[in-house]
Amino acid sequence: MTGRDPANSETKDFIRQRIEQDQAQQRLIDGVVTRFPPEPNGYLHIGHAKSICLNFGVAEEYGGTTYLRFDDTNPIKESEEFVEAIKGDVAWLGFKWAAVTHASDYFEELYKFAVDLINNGKAFVCSLSGEEIRRGRGTLTEPGVNSPYRDRSVAENLDLFARMRAGEFADGEHVLRAKIDMASPNINMRDPVLYRIRHVSHQRTGDAWCIYPMYDYTHCICDALEGISHSLCTLEFEDHRPLYDWVLENVNVNYHPPQIEFSRLGLEYTVMSKRLLHRLVDEQIVDGWDDPRMPTLAGLRRRGVTAAAIRDFCSRIGVTKQDNRIEMNLLDFCIRKDLEDTAPRGMGVLQPLKVTITNWQQDSLMLTGPWHARDESLGQRELPFSGELWIERDDFSLQPPKKWKRLAPGEMVRLRYAFIIRCDEVISGDDGQVVELRCSYFADSRSGQDTSGLKPNGVIHWLSAAHAVAAEIRDYGRLFQVPDPRADTFMQDINPDSRKVLQGFVEPAIMQHEAQRFQFERQGYFCKDSDNTAVFNKTVSLREGF
Repeated sequence: MTGRDPANSETKDFIRQRIEQDQAQQRLIDGVVTRFPPEPNGYLHIGHAKSICLNFGVAEEYGGTTYLRFDDTNPIKESEEFVEAIKGDVAWLGFKWAAVTHASDYFEELYKFAVDLINNGKAFVCSLSGEEIRRGRGTLTEPGVNSPYRDRSVAENLDLFARMRAGEFADGEHVLRAKIDMASPNINMRDPVLYRIRHVSHQRTGDAWCIYPMYDYTHCICDALEGISHSLCTLEFEDHRPLYDWVLENVNVNYHPPQIEFSRLGLEYTVMSKRLLHRLVDEQIVDGWDDPRMPTLAGLRRRGVTAAAIRDFCSRIGVTKQDNRIEMNLLDFCIRKDLEDTAPRGMGVLQPLKVTITNWQQDSLMLTGPWHARDESLGQRELPFSGELWIERDDFSLQPPKKWKRLAPGEMVRLRYAFIIRCDEVISGDDGQVVELRCSYFADSRSGQDTSGLKPNGVIHWLSAAHAVAAEIRDYGRLFQVPDPRADTFMQDINPDSRKVLQGFVEPAIMQHEAQRFQFERQGYFCKDSDNTAVFNKTVSLREGF
């Protein structure tokens, strides 16, 4: 993927301005070095895409490098499945990392730094329970209280910490805490926990460790050890920046990266919390992490969304310091804009209604149509025509409204790329539902050769019933009924009609084409499902503009 030339940028966000200031002041000895540091406890979602595009994008623009670093410090929730999925998603978006690293690569160094903090009187082993620590931390208006174990001697702390590592204690029996200030107005600075006991096998280190460092302690040291020039993170970590700085100022590292915060992505009709996404998967509200209704990159990809569309979306929303919720219409616009130029056209009938051409005298006739009206390089496809057709049920009305542009009793329409037909008779079933239309066609009205002089109401799509290929059409809508689902009520906000399964037909040329994504003319954009090519997932409608 080619990045933009920063010298030609008319406007730059505050992060790029900071990078250029650092370059001008010759502070970047090793150039621009960024990192994308996901925890492998779930699949990446579109919110992560913003961070990926930013971290990899600015490094690429300024000739730098990016590490893909896995924050694997909590083995209870993490797995190799998520590691591999994350690698695949980053590569799919079009980015290349300089190296894959893991927080667990530095477990020994992190432990030694913690020992140094104890020796310097900056950390202590606390034997309070988790609930007692929370209660003692205070509130936004009230200071916390010191742990009764805060004044343990250096020797006792060293002994307890070594025994924690050796596995002598149960989960939660002790933690290692920083010794900072329990009266700090920033609650994150009130003797935060640095290490906790977890007797859980780690996906990389196995049973070598039973104590694991906390994120706020780990990631700043990893940034320093990897020479990260700009530690870019979302705004919820702004209050954690003093702790980021405190750790680096109190451990023996030679480099102190700056932490810079930007707004995270909020998107209408979705939730981004991994905890909530896990619940959707675990409770089988969706069919897995790659369900096309999910905001995960895997789900968007299965729905037919392209990496280019997501990169365009992330570019359009920009980088700011203020959290906001982006309209889903903007994402749809970016998807539609990309597919408009790249997706071949074809015809699919989603809710079929039978049409019999009563004056048709042949077996079948082979017509043609372009794969793309504005891109001749995509060529033509063959369209078989016969005396029995499928049309869209919504393209017929017994009692049409004013200015109806489709088929009705006694009215004419043009079949796209084919002939003009007139509805002569309507056949209904016992329940009153229309089951068949009997029509006549006009042989001198063939598209491109029309000499009939007839003026039909409009143009509709169709398929030859003898040649059409049966397909399951999955029409996806919003997963939630409200634009801003709340964490405490999101299960009640789920849209029960977020997926509609239709038994329709597509033209045979679509099934034979190597492309995965198509525009069904007059319908929308659809994608062959990755698990079953006889299934088409709706990507986005044809609605224009934003």
